[in-house]
Amino acid sequence: MELTERDKAILDFERSWWHETGPKESLIQERFELSASRYYEILGRLLESPEAYEYDPLGVRRLRRLRDRRRRARQEHAQQAMEPPGS
Repeated sequence: MELTERDKAILDFERSWWHETGPKESLIQERFELSASRYYEILGRLLESPEAYEYDPLGVRRLRRLRDRRRRARQEHAQQAMEPPGS
């Protein structure tokens, strides 16, 4: 799968969005004309793409680490919620 210009723009945006003013979701809507959920679907697909890794290895590795950290935190939270009180 070859990266589209939009794919590259999303990867570039992830590298520097916090330098801009306004909420990230608003910036996504303005720049890409996508809902936040659709944007994150596309980003998730890109993080698994060898072409995206080739385009921006540091950015993709950073985003994968963040994604994996969030997943672990959600799993730990779910496990704690399932434990009986006083365990």
